Amino acid sequence: QVQLVESGGGLVQPGGSLRLSCVASGFNFGVTSMGWFRQYYGESRDLIATITTDGSTNYDDSVKGRFTISRDNAKNTAYLQMNSLEAEDTAVYMCNAIYPSGVFLKWGLGTQVSVSS
Repeated sequence: QVQLVESGGGLVQPGGSLRLSCVASGFNFGVTSMGWFRQYYGESRDLIATITTDGSTNYDDSVKGRFTISRDNAKNTAYLQMNSLEAEDTAVYMCNAIYPSGVFLKWGLGTQVSVSS
């Protein structure tokens, strides 16, 4: 069964950092592009970062220069290093597999990131 388990969120002050982890199972992680998404309260999910199987990355402008996506195929894990956090980054963060046909695996619960003074 597909599982995506996010962790690492929490409450942090503006300017702080967090490192999120996404442990994947139930599919061939090593040959699958991965993405991080975030969902503001009452909103749909937004794709903010992607990483291909060979490590190529892309970022939404809202996080470019502050967030870094990475992966460890031996651990079936994707990461999101979040620096210079802002109040606007407050959201639930989720990961998922990105296939040429789209995103369709079962979503995990996500991890809450709250940025506040």
